[in-house]
Order: sequence, then C-alpha cells, then structure tokens
Amino acid sequence: MRQSSGVREEQAAQAKGGRAAEGGKAAKAASRSPEGDGTKDDKESIAGGGRRRRIGRIARWAALGLALLILGVSAAGYFYYEHLNGNLKKNKLNLGDKQLDRSAANAAGQRPLNILLLGSDSRGSKENQELGGARDDADRPPLADVQMLVHVSADRSNMSVISVPRDTRVTIPKCTDPDNGKVYRETNRQIINTSLGNGGPGCTVATWEELTGIPIDHFMMIDFAGVVNMADAVGGVPVCVDSNIYDDKSGLRLPKGTHTVKGEQALQWLRTRHGFEDGSDIGRTHAQHLYMNAMVRQLKAGTKLSDPGQLTDLAEAATKALTVDKDLGSVKKLYDLADDIKRVPSGRITMTTMPWVSDPQNPDAHVIPKPGDSDKLFSLVRNDIALDGKDPRKDEKSLPSAPPAGPKKDIAVTVFNGTGTVVEPPVTGRGSDIAAFLVKQGFAKAASDSTPRAQADTTISYPRATQRSDAMAVAKALGLPETAVRHSPEVQQITLVVGGDWKTGTAYPKETAGEPAEPSGKPGEKDGEKDAADGKNGKKDDGKGSRKADENKAPESSDPLNGDDKSACMKVNPLNRF
Repeated sequence: MRQSSGVREEQAAQAKGGRAAEGGKAAKAASRSPEGDGTKDDKESIAGGGRRRRIGRIARWAALGLALLILGVSAAGYFYYEHLNGNLKKNKLNLGDKQLDRSAANAAGQRPLNILLLGSDSRGSKENQELGGARDDADRPPLADVQMLVHVSADRSNMSVISVPRDTRVTIPKCTDPDNGKVYRETNRQIINTSLGNGGPGCTVATWEELTGIPIDHFMMIDFAGVVNMADAVGGVPVCVDSNIYDDKSGLRLPKGTHTVKGEQALQWLRTRHGFEDGSDIGRTHAQHLYMNAMVRQLKAGTKLSDPGQLTDLAEAATKALTVDKDLGSVKKLYDLADDIKRVPSGRITMTTMPWVSDPQNPDAHVIPKPGDSDKLFSLVRNDIALDGKDPRKDEKSLPSAPPAGPKKDIAVTVFNGTGTVVEPPVTGRGSDIAAFLVKQGFAKAASDSTPRAQADTTISYPRATQRSDAMAVAKALGLPETAVRHSPEVQQITLVVGGDWKTGTAYPKETAGEPAEPSGKPGEKDGEKDAADGKNGKKDDGKGSRKADENKAPESSDPLNGDDKSACMKVNPLNRF
C-alpha cells in the first residue's frame, strides 16, 4: 500500500517548522474518496477555506462504522495526527498457536485483502452501559455479537462480505491472552461470539481461520458508542421495514416504510433480533447487511459533512471507539487501506450470511455451518472468486499463449505439505509422499520442502506465463482441476501445496456430484414447511428436491444481497408488530 502524499508533506512541514500541514489527506475513511493533487489545498489550508473543503470531502467517508469499520479522520497538523493515533487501541492479530499462510498474489502481484469486522457488546464504559443497558455486565468479558469478513479481491474489482451468526457453534482453538498469559483451551462446545472473551479479538481471528480456511489480514472492532457517533456524523442511514415494528428488547420502534435512522436508533436497528423475520440472529444479520449497503450508497452519493467542529468530534469518537490489529494501528495505515478499497463499486459488493442448519446439540438456540453450501461459500472467497458471479470467464483463448509442456523429466516441482489447520497438525509425510508419486510419474525433478505451510485448498503455482503448460501437466498427473493452477510471481518454480482438502491418496479426490443440501431454514422448521416457503418465493425445484446453483456464485442459501439493491426491506416478525 502506498503512503499518502499528504502525510509526507505534513511531516516535512513540521520539520521545517511552521508551514501549514496537509493532514486531511493522511487519513481518509473507509472506502472511497477522490484525491486532490495536494498543492492547491496546501495554499488554501493556510486561509482555512481549503481545509474545510478538504475535511468535508474526507470525513463524509468516515462513517462506514459497522459497515466497514474503516474510519476517516482529519488533522490540522502533525501533532493532532499523532494524537488520533494515540486514541486507537491495538491488539495482536492472532492469538492461536498457528495461523494460515497469507493469500497468494495473482499474476500481477496483487493480493486479496481479508478483514474481520467485529461489533463488541462491551459495557466497559459509562457511555456503552447507557447505550447497551445491563450495567451488571460491565465486568464480564465482551461478546462479539457482530462478525463479518470483508474480502476485497486482489484486483480490487469486487468485495464479498460473509456474516456468521453469533449463535453458531464452532471450534474455538487454543488461545493465549497476550496481556496476562492465560491459556484458553480448545473447545467445540461454545458459540462463536464467546471467542472474543478468550484473550481478545485475536482469538476470534483464530476461530475464523479454523472455521473458513480463509487467512485473515486485519481485524477492526467497534463498540456501541462508535456506531452511534458515526451514524450521527453522516446524518443517518435509510432503512426499510415492511410493517410497523416494536422490539422491546432493542427499543426499536418504527412505522411501516423507509426511515432514516441515526444515533441511538441506528444502534437499535443493528441490535434488533426478535423484531425481524423469525426472531433469530439470522434476521439481525440481514438487517445489518441492509444497513451497510445503504450507508455505502449514501456515502458514495456524497453525504455532506461540512461543520469543522462536527468533523473533529467524529475523528475523536471514531478513533477512540476503534480497536485494530497492531499492523493496522495508525491513521496512515487506515488511510492506505481505505485508499486500496475505495475502487470497489457498490454494484460489485455482495453481502452474504453463512449457510447454516440447526445445531443437533441445541436445535432451538444454536446453528452450525451447513455442509456443502458453507464449504462452497468459503471456497469461493479463498480462491478470490466474486460471489456475484460476474467475474470475467477465463478460457484458453484469453490466456497468453504458452509453449507446449516440456519433457516431464525436465519439469522441476517443489511440493509443500499444507494439510495442517489452526487446530489440526499436518499429515505426516504428505509432501514427500506426493513428491515421490510425481517422480514415479516421470517428473524426476519433483522434490518436497519441509517448510511448514497451511492452507485449505491444494494449489499449483507457476512464476512465468511460459510455464503454464508445464504446470498443467503436473495437475493432470495428479487429477487436479484447472482451477487449482495459478500464475504467481511469488514462487521461484512450479510449486505444489497439498492443502487440507487432500489428506490421503495420490490422486486428488474428485468432487462428489451429490445433490446440494436443503436451503437453510429457521431452527425447528420442518422440511415440508421450507419447501412450501421456497415455492411461494418463486424458487424453482430441479425435479430432485434441490436447486442447482451456478458453480462460481454464492449459493442461494447464503441470502446474497447486492450493494446496489435499493428495494430490500426487512420483514417484521408478526409478534413484534403494532
């Protein structure tokens, strides 16, 4: 990520003792704001007018809040910039014993970004107690009741968001509290929101890596007060309900129709559970997606924030409310991240909820990932495939021409054992076994490398376009699909990483052609009731009791919502109508 010219000019001005600094460009919010050239703004900032215009342009992106949790701030000079840096709370990224390898770069050297967004229900401050209630909970470990993974594609053309319901029972790996050294044992008996209490957000990161196989690059966590302040700053966010709603748990009360919610009412919307859909946490995730999409559209349309005092308050509130990983612990780094993300158009943003089924151990209260559909959703993100199905189709004609594959005996292949996960050790000797098999197939230069690796999917990477045919020859010998072969400048030669999807045998296991699992229904809902509901919603059956989804598209059971969808309206629980 590049450093903003504003930050460099700002520091140079301080060193020369007195020129007006251009701090506004050094910290831009969450997603997408046009940049100026800096020269004219510097001159205008001395008089004050340019500074207000620059602050207004930057800070209108500051309120993505729970939508992206990537804040923007403005600063009159270096010292205020440093003050805001001091407001940010920083924690270790991953508290598990192991973490996954970073996502590989594409042919252009670009990497996807995976950012875990967390909403904490902490009552640790007086303001959070007033907003969240339950003052008796002030001393209990906070829960991560909002959890969303934001995946930004390597080429920054699209963004995918996956929510995991807070009541999902998962494996929470062993975590160590970095502050006091306390060790929390691995467990598969708890729901995912409790992972935050096992040492901090780094344990939730470790839990997500174990659940999804997706390597997490950063996390951002916000509390109640931060949501309220950010919603106020943008003047509110438009939301819709299909009936009058009153949820006495969250306090949300709205008549039927579209409304602009801000401040505490915005927080009520994001916390409402019982009042939406079937009263489960699934409805809450859908309401959060609607809110996020609306906020992004509002900001891209140019929400106006021109009061300098309001903007300063926002900068203070946002940085004080935010906890980030140490590698993201400065306003400049947040700016760099935002500058990277801003290119994604809202029409290429897809919000999804992890497909789920009722937990057999506690079907009335908890859910678990839905076999098949959840695996597919996670795999699409791991492989940097857009969930909206709009990625350009790759065919042989679109690929650069490559010479025919050379003799097998001349193709050098390095094999890594990547079968380990966050909680499971790698399969002993897996890399050497596959390397030996390749040698038997004629690839005399195949050899294993014992350097530890960890990834969910088996891949073959090649450094130069002219080596594609060689890489495909290796894939064919192992039964690997073409989708496992990728061009990456990070490797020195053809590199095979045997992933967690291939732990036994010398031939890659072919995907079973079984029927997709039934779409997710609410806990306790019978199959027939769900089938009837699908018919009413216009979901077609393929004659075998299931629907066929596009191969490279989010499954329907993940309830995908496009960022440009303005028609979405929350269904109100009949028990919470007035």
